[in-house]
Amino acid sequence: MFKFLFRRKSDQSVEVTKETQRETLLRAIGEVNEITATLDDKPAVTVDPNTGAITLTLPEQMPDEALALPAPEEALPEPEMPEAEDTPAKADGTEAKVEAETDSSKA
Repeated sequence: MFKFLFRRKSDQSVEVTKETQRETLLRAIGEVNEITATLDDKPAVTVDPNTGAITLTLPEQMPDEALALPAPEEALPEPEMPEAEDTPAKADGTEAKVEAETDSSKA
């Protein structure tokens, strides 16, 4: 019943097929073509005949990157606080109006 547990790995014959260079190139180019077909802005493709290098000139911002939040900007300098006056401040940071009581209002 559990014969598969006691088999040796060498007993199982798994054939690994190696991909040829032609198949690798065709697969890679096919994948790039599938991806570029979905893009609104098509990249410019450049082939260097001396080295055989293929380069893509992409826009500065791809459509999916536009959906991300922008990079944080440098920290803004702290605003300078005005010098404290003789008027007391409320808990919420606004100045309280202090009414001076005069002798005439008491009378």
